[in-house]
Amino acid sequence: MYKFLAVCGFGVGSSMVLKMSIEKAAKDRGIDCEVENTDLSSAKGSSADAIFTSQELGDDLKGSTKAPVYPIQRYMDKEEVGKALDEFLETKK
Repeated sequence: MYKFLAVCGFGVGSSMVLKMSIEKAAKDRGIDCEVENTDLSSAKGSSADAIFTSQELGDDLKGSTKAPVYPIQRYMDKEEVGKALDEFLETKK
């Protein structure tokens, strides 16, 4: 089972939307995962298999976490989120 983080500035609004998109895209792909929405500072200290966030926060996170970071422009776009999940899965083969 994979652990994914959906990250936004405060860990409330947009990360919840992103979390739901990740869950839908993962379900479509048959990926067994746990998705947690969180804020930027909490994400820096937690362990996850992958982190999904905005381009701006992604640049900040890339330098402070070991997990791969996938920037998402449109949080409600299941296709865009799905492509990021596909990229992640390619690294696991």
